[in-house]
Amino acid sequence: MNSNLKIDWIPIKKYKDILFLFWEGISKIEINRPWCHNAFRVETVNEMIDAISICSVRTDIDVLIITGSGKKSFCSGGDQTTRGPGGYFGKDGIPRLNILDFYKKIKEIPKPVIAMVNGYSIGGGHVLHVVCDLTIASENSIFGQVGPKVGSFDGGLGCSYLARHIGQKKTREMWFLCKKYTAEEALKMGLINKVVTIEKLEQETIKWCKIIQKRSPMCLRMIKRCLNAELDGQHGLMQLAGDATLMFYLMEESQEGKKAFLEKRDPNFKKFKKFL
Repeated sequence: MNSNLKIDWIPIKKYKDILFLFWEGISKIEINRPWCHNAFRVETVNEMIDAISICSVRTDIDVLIITGSGKKSFCSGGDQTTRGPGGYFGKDGIPRLNILDFYKKIKEIPKPVIAMVNGYSIGGGHVLHVVCDLTIASENSIFGQVGPKVGSFDGGLGCSYLARHIGQKKTREMWFLCKKYTAEEALKMGLINKVVTIEKLEQETIKWCKIIQKRSPMCLRMIKRCLNAELDGQHGLMQLAGDATLMFYLMEESQEGKKAFLEKRDPNFKKFKKFL
């Protein structure tokens, strides 16, 4: 890919807290709250859930990028100014931890999701990049968990899935000590996929997207489902089985069953080859 390729992002839908953009089969969700290091509030997360739901159903979107605005922060987690007893308060005054719903959406969408980390990836923002399928980071990026410093923790994907990346000992170190790690340290521990300069970050991420776009979308879908199934218990198996059903529906053997039902006859499955 031309390293000087001009990328003209086109808005898909207008939101208050995020930018939702499209270019040549690639979508980008960008948290647009740089004044608070792209911390998310309830409304931010609701917008991201809406955007990723659109990505799921649009057939012209092949891959999704998640990032933050500016060159200092990817995401610093939950906006502590909106936090109260029971969770984060939205405009309706109801406490929520709806970021968990967004994490699930990232895991569930049958398309690759790349975290484009452009600075601080801390707390819930760190979990955000962890749950993405791939992470490309700029050299100035800083990674870490801060939950025990601010009276919070993520014992779900923020711990269990993180441990699958970097191991139990390193995960406990990250949570117990609340240390911060450079991009190079993150790369060495297997937390991220690649480190580039901040100037080349978007170009490199787009390069990876373009390579992914050349691959079989059904293969990518099934690989993601299979990798998730081992981690996500019966929910993961349900999604894998659902996609297996989708593939079977595309086969003539499945179509024979439907046709026979509509034609009020017994299906002739004997005509289909059996595979060893």
